[in-house]
Amino acid sequence: MKMIVWLAVLGVFSFGQLKAQDKRLVVAQDGSGDFKTVQEAINAVPDFRKVTTTIFIKNGKYKEKLNLSASKKMVTLIGEDVDKTILTYDDYAQKKNRFGEEMGTSGSSGFYIYGDEFTAKNITFENTAGPVGQAVALWVAGDKASFLNCKMLGFQDTLYTYGPGSKQYFYRCFISGTVDFIFGSATAVFEDCELFCKSPGFVTASSAPDSVKYGYVFLNCKLTGTAPAQSVYLGRPWRAHAKAAFLNCDLGSMIKAEGWNNWGKTSNEETAFYAEYQNNGTGSSIAKRVSWSKQLNDQEAAGYTLEKIFKGWLPAKN
Repeated sequence: MKMIVWLAVLGVFSFGQLKAQDKRLVVAQDGSGDFKTVQEAINAVPDFRKVTTTIFIKNGKYKEKLNLSASKKMVTLIGEDVDKTILTYDDYAQKKNRFGEEMGTSGSSGFYIYGDEFTAKNITFENTAGPVGQAVALWVAGDKASFLNCKMLGFQDTLYTYGPGSKQYFYRCFISGTVDFIFGSATAVFEDCELFCKSPGFVTASSAPDSVKYGYVFLNCKLTGTAPAQSVYLGRPWRAHAKAAFLNCDLGSMIKAEGWNNWGKTSNEETAFYAEYQNNGTGSSIAKRVSWSKQLNDQEAAGYTLEKIFKGWLPAKN
């Protein structure tokens, strides 16, 4: 005992420091946790902390406009139950702010994530504005962001992978929407996810810059939904160098035979990179795919590993 006390005095070992580092903040609407709102818990995270801060969110529907600033690094949000831990808001692009100005697509998001090395588990992110145009549920700009067993629910522009140069990973997630419901410039991998197409539209709208190789990569995903047969494109290029690839995915009957759309610009056909590899399902036939899309060969498909796509970063899956 004397030795432990002496080491603590020297700063070599401290029960207090250990407890502080292991502590997780708890959010509960009934007051049984440390905070009643998610934003209060985020605000309590020390700026530029060098160890992970875990925030556990008890079941509830939290209607909050949330912001995780760039100074809040290495933050992990864990929900109690993905179907019962819901972060929700209802802004949309044409909605007026307090100055009478339209919010725009970016202003409509319910949650902004700027901090690097963010992780979310077992949480639903939703925008309940409905089919009123652009209404973002989740905006992700931070680098090395992971979403495990989460849901992103909306209509148009559900998930904004905003960060150019940012790496984002979605594992066993459920993402629903209509038009361009996964869009942005980040390099993002979707593995074992379900993409639910509610009505005719476009799954992706990549704006990847010409400086990145991969853009969006979908591995072993399932495309389902209530959209009619032959009514949904896999993607269209928001910017000229858009990139998206679907590998070993199950494509439902809603996927159009041509697969891809040039967004009304034939010049995009020369710069966008849209690829597929050994997909299956009713919508996977390549017989009528647009000529400017690509079918990867085995050697090319072998390059689509997490380590290569993310240049050495290997996100955890648990």
